Amino acid sequence: MAYRTMMTTPAFSLRREIDRLFDDTFGGNGMRGASAWIPPVDVRESGSELALVFEIPGVSPDQIEVTTDNGVLTVRGEKREERKEGNEQQYHLVERVYGSFSRSFQLPKNLDESKIDAQFEHGVLTVRIPKAALPQPKKIQVKAGSQGGSEKVETK
Repeated sequence: MAYRTMMTTPAFSLRREIDRLFDDTFGGNGMRGASAWIPPVDVRESGSELALVFEIPGVSPDQIEVTTDNGVLTVRGEKREERKEGNEQQYHLVERVYGSFSRSFQLPKNLDESKIDAQFEHGVLTVRIPKAALPQPKKIQVKAGSQGGSEKVETK
């Protein structure tokens, strides 16, 4: 007697075909977990700093690289896939994403890039960039005096 499970119903097959269609259309390769992914980020600003908070679950700190170059902050990394199919294990649905990621942000000019701090805790990377002291307007005193030359100007 054949039993029909949720994984073999027509609705599941239709979803799998729709997922495959979207993967093919938007640059995937038919395997949802094998393509690049983009971790979500929040960017917030206070009076003293700019903070970028990335949600990167399943990635260890040694798999993350934070760099700056010419005012562009880049965060790169890789979330490695750990699933293995064998005789006793078969995947019917894979929604978690794996692979390399890269996010770049143009930084405003008023930040001190030499003091960037990056902390990683519980799958959340927080990159803090302190604001640089802005140059304050300086008043230049105008002095009265001779023009420094000894030329005489005659008027008639």
